[in-house]
Amino acid sequence: MDPVKAANELYFRVGFSGHSGHLRLEPLSTVERSNPLNSLPDFILPPAFPKETPESIKSYIEETHLLPRLDSELFSPEKAGRQWDFDWFDKANIPLEPSLPRSVIIPTWELPFRRQKKGSPEGIWEPGSVQVDVSELTEGAQESGSLPRINGPAKDFVRGSINNRPFRPGGLDDSQSLERALPDGACNGEWVRELLSGGPSQAIPPGFKQGLDLGELKAYPCAWNIYKDQSLLKTTSEEKPTELSVQFDDLFKKAWEEDVTEFVEDVHLSEEESVKSEPEAEFVKSEPKGEFVKSETDAEHVDVPVNTSNGELSALDEILSVEAGESMTILDSREANGEHQKEAWVISGGSEWIAKRFYDLVPDMALDFPFELDTFQKEAIYYLEKGESVFVAAHTSAGKTVVAEYAFALASKHCTRAVYTAPIKTISNQKYRDFCGKFDVGLLTGDVSLRPEASCLIMTTEILRSMLYRGADIIRDIEWVIFDEVHYVNDVERGVVWEEVIIMLPRHINIVLLSATVPNTVEFADWIGRTKQKQIRVTGTTKRPVPLEHCIFYSGELYKICESETFMPQGLKAAKDSMKKKNVTDSSSGSRGGSSAASAQKRESFSRGKQNKHFGSQSSGNFSGSGAGNQNNGNGFNNWGLRRSDASLWLSLINKLSKKSLLPVVIFCFSKNRCDKSADYMTGTDLTSSSEKSEIRIFCDKAFSRLKGSDRNLPQVVRVQNLLRRGIGVHHAGLLPIVKEVVEMLFCRGVIKVLFSTETFAMGVNAPARTVVFDTLRKFDGKEFRQILPGEYTQMAGRAGRRGLDKIGTVIVMCRDEIPEERDLKHVIVGSATRLESQFRLTYIMILHLLRVEELKVEDMLKRSFAEFHAQKKLPEQQQLLMRKLAQPTKAIECIKGEPDIEEYYEMYSEAEKYNNEISEAVMQTSTAQKFLTIGRVVVVKSQSGQEHLLGVVVKAPSNSNKQHIVLVVKPELPSMMQTPVAVGNLQDTKGGAFAEGYYVMPKSKRSLDDEYFSSVTARKGSGSIKIKLPYSGVAAGVGYEVRGIDYMDFLCICNCKIKIDQVRLLEDASTVAYSKTVQLLLDKKSDDNKYPPALDPIKELKLEDINLVEKYYKWTNLLQKMSKSKCHGCIKLEEHIKLAREIKRHKEEVNALKFQMSDEALQQMPDFQGRIDVLKEIGCIDGDLVVQIKGRVACEMNSGEELICTECLFENQLDGLEPEEAVALMSAFVFQQKNASDPSLTPKLAQAKQRLYDTAIRLGELQAGFKLQISPEEYAKENLKFGLVEVVYEWAKGTPFADICELTDVPEGMIVRTIVRLDETCREFKNAAAIMGNSALYRKMETASNAIKRDIVFAASLYVTGV
Repeated sequence: MDPVKAANELYFRVGFSGHSGHLRLEPLSTVERSNPLNSLPDFILPPAFPKETPESIKSYIEETHLLPRLDSELFSPEKAGRQWDFDWFDKANIPLEPSLPRSVIIPTWELPFRRQKKGSPEGIWEPGSVQVDVSELTEGAQESGSLPRINGPAKDFVRGSINNRPFRPGGLDDSQSLERALPDGACNGEWVRELLSGGPSQAIPPGFKQGLDLGELKAYPCAWNIYKDQSLLKTTSEEKPTELSVQFDDLFKKAWEEDVTEFVEDVHLSEEESVKSEPEAEFVKSEPKGEFVKSETDAEHVDVPVNTSNGELSALDEILSVEAGESMTILDSREANGEHQKEAWVISGGSEWIAKRFYDLVPDMALDFPFELDTFQKEAIYYLEKGESVFVAAHTSAGKTVVAEYAFALASKHCTRAVYTAPIKTISNQKYRDFCGKFDVGLLTGDVSLRPEASCLIMTTEILRSMLYRGADIIRDIEWVIFDEVHYVNDVERGVVWEEVIIMLPRHINIVLLSATVPNTVEFADWIGRTKQKQIRVTGTTKRPVPLEHCIFYSGELYKICESETFMPQGLKAAKDSMKKKNVTDSSSGSRGGSSAASAQKRESFSRGKQNKHFGSQSSGNFSGSGAGNQNNGNGFNNWGLRRSDASLWLSLINKLSKKSLLPVVIFCFSKNRCDKSADYMTGTDLTSSSEKSEIRIFCDKAFSRLKGSDRNLPQVVRVQNLLRRGIGVHHAGLLPIVKEVVEMLFCRGVIKVLFSTETFAMGVNAPARTVVFDTLRKFDGKEFRQILPGEYTQMAGRAGRRGLDKIGTVIVMCRDEIPEERDLKHVIVGSATRLESQFRLTYIMILHLLRVEELKVEDMLKRSFAEFHAQKKLPEQQQLLMRKLAQPTKAIECIKGEPDIEEYYEMYSEAEKYNNEISEAVMQTSTAQKFLTIGRVVVVKSQSGQEHLLGVVVKAPSNSNKQHIVLVVKPELPSMMQTPVAVGNLQDTKGGAFAEGYYVMPKSKRSLDDEYFSSVTARKGSGSIKIKLPYSGVAAGVGYEVRGIDYMDFLCICNCKIKIDQVRLLEDASTVAYSKTVQLLLDKKSDDNKYPPALDPIKELKLEDINLVEKYYKWTNLLQKMSKSKCHGCIKLEEHIKLAREIKRHKEEVNALKFQMSDEALQQMPDFQGRIDVLKEIGCIDGDLVVQIKGRVACEMNSGEELICTECLFENQLDGLEPEEAVALMSAFVFQQKNASDPSLTPKLAQAKQRLYDTAIRLGELQAGFKLQISPEEYAKENLKFGLVEVVYEWAKGTPFADICELTDVPEGMIVRTIVRLDETCREFKNAAAIMGNSALYRKMETASNAIKRDIVFAASLYVTGV
């Protein structure tokens, strides 16, 4: 067929292809002449094989793959009768991990109220099905790299591996990662262009030392005439876009128009703006999704100003070219809708209709509940059904667990997985027991791994963080992650884990957050929504399901002080009246005869200080310490008296509660020792019936039967059982885990009537009571004694009131000697709860995990932290402000002296101003400087206009009537209209008149006697008063002058010279001659073209001793000298140019400040990040290119101890010379947490190893301090290495019974067990590190050590997991 001539000399030919008759376009590089034969279509012979049909394909597949047949070679007639010994099971290579299909059939989900039930005969809704690509299903679980990752081995499915790449966190901008992953040459086509031109190929991948050898490549012959396409960006606006190449505009015009129309609808633009240039389209796509206002009226506003006539302009150029009025209109429209934009990611309220129509909206619930749901529960379940993330902030015991259960049910229904995370292992164990009968549940904690293949997993938050960093394949299946007790994010030590997990979660995972009521719920949800780029629904309760009444217990009586969250001052007043009466009675009885015990107690109370006087007795303060109740203060009767009074106080309280049917009660004491002693005081109290005693005994026997004989007779086990039989319980961290679980379970059964507990019971156990009692309202938080916070009080008080059993819950505050003030009680009881605040901090293991993956930057983690939320939220506004700043026209300074020297002059001027402000107070106000400011001293004064400094002379020193120095200054410019020097009062010189502009000095022969220049100061004595009106201006010797009062701060410099002046004629007579002479003398003091005389020497004359101050003073005076030599000094346009220079510099500073605020360098923790990077480089965890080395990979395994110390310990082979028992004993220093413990008795070998490890920690601390990290080496070593249990663990690993090792230390039994359990996890981490290092000896040693400590009561299974 003849060639078809297209635009721009581009030829192509159309022909047929194959038997199907497809059209084929062939570009022609040369111009062919017309040939009649070529007008016929080209004929291509049909293929040699027949045309494929569905029937032929089906028969081929059946014949080849589906029909069973014997192997023709093995079962040939020649081999008939032969037998083989063949093991079918060994030879069957069945793939354990089948390859993923390319497409699957999945059901389509619809909202319950939109489902059509007419299709099925039973009227049941049947979901439809659709075939989708697998890549679409796993879109949320994207890899962090550019290439997909195959599934790992089955053993790493749950926990992940350090070799895996983490999944891409949801909310990250995809374009950023692509830009980082692909080099510029691959993106802009330079590599392809170079290759087609015959250049070398890019055969070596990044990070490889060598690549493929492709040999010499020849250039590809082509002669395409596409000059207009290349120069498209350089054409003028008059050229029409229809002159583009024919391939797109002529052949595919219809498809192009459809694509453009779809794009315009996506970005909410009108039809008039449907034609957009390509850079504009990219700019609109890059707008953050959350900033679009989703209302119909806002669709009329254009987000990007469009100029269709200039297609070559970029998006930024278009914005900068908009007139100021238009840009202001756009900004104003966005600001007007600012409130709606702020709520784009969080939706709160407006859901009352859901509760009314709940069963119509959700007719087929995934889980039925045997009770009527509350409003907030219905709202949350409806949002879960829609697949949205939910934040539930409800009061304690309001029923937040219902939401978690429904998320589990949805995961089971959808055949996906759900993860429940809790801050405390006790909560995880308890939830496992609660959910076990309802769902397919597994448990993952540091020491327990039960059924990890289950669809509903319960785990601690640290485990989930490790799974995310290590890229566990199970994350692909997770649909819901439930965060319980989210207010735990305020925890200083572990709050950062919540933020890390929320940031790292992939996009396909929905979030359910359960929290107590906090003031800034919406703010926290807004941060999560913006971070994950998904909407968060907020719901919750406004009041408690069981209301509370608050009382104080004083002198055996209860006084109600708060009810229905309303404080009642009359109850407090009644209690204080009772206290006054008691004090009067005590004082009258004490006057008859006081006891030594009372006086000693009074002295002790006074010595305790004022911090304990309002809350609780001083005996309570003693017990809340470290067991001061056992100490003898020189008077044995004192302690006995305190103990007896405390016991009687508890007995009276329990009797009062028992009579009013307010049992069971939880008594919160803020000390483990205080809990034990308070329970021991109640020796004669028995609160249980015979049937309850039998139930308690049977339960304890069953629970403790799993312990071996010696462990059953441990003092703690025997003591707690005796207390439990009388209905009294103790709960704190010092108890053995199995004992704590027995106490919790018996309390939930209702047989324990009185429970003395620390505050962990309120956080970790879901066990409400009838009454809650506070032993005191002060606690020791590890640093200082302080009043408990309103949020802490609310959390503990929330355990009062059992839903469905009690109409009201009772909270009691114990008062012993004094009653708290009303202000303090109000703050604690009805005060605002603690806000959720970020505890985000950088850790080395976080940095190393993120550096392992090129596409995940540490800066991205910092930006998305809750601490940076408000700064990142302002970024769109800052971007608009920056564009407006850049759009402002820049002003240029036109210098009249030939060269633009004003910039340099302004820099000197600004620097001089800075030095002046720093040293003015330090120098000018010193007594030495004041001595030099005498009459006649030449000075430099700051100009009132602030442009040029003025030379002057001190005319009068300060006096009682005038605190200022009177100074005559010389002005550099000559005014257009001179002020007349007129004296005020009775003046001797009255010849001064109103001089015209041409004022001149009279010849000497015609001057009068008074006008004559005097060579010395007049002998006439003045009155000392100032008779001229200040400021006093005039002209003398051809220049202007002014007399004014000067403060200390207005002096810039004290010169090293003086002149003679006539004070009387200047200040009293206003003599023109005196002024002329003084001005002339001042002008004569200028030397070497300098406008200022040299300054006083700061060391020799001003006697300055501060080296930094002296250095600044020298720089300051040198700047003044340089400024005086500049051509700009004295220029008539100096003031105008200085103003322009100031505006230009301020504009540059504002632009640079905005750019800095929008950059990564403005992040709060950026300096800390740089310092930690330098530390990791120094110790060899990463190299200069931030590539993680083997030492860094080992550090990534260290989760339980400080990663740097553990890694250095391994690489210095500090465990090589130790036996397994000694090694595990030394490793206990990494996980033991109690600060105060008795010093262990160590063997010489262990003592040497301990000192070596401590020296390593000190060295690392000094290294970090050297890189400007806020770390004290000694504090760093003491905080991360605690050697209190080295001897205990050593004996335990050798096989010593638990009862015997408890005698070696004063550490509670529960802390010992907790340390050894965590130590087993540390052994696993060291074992994995040894595998990475290739140290087989260390691997076996850690395995032996782990087996040595894993026995008996320490590793007894949890009662929640195994049941009783």
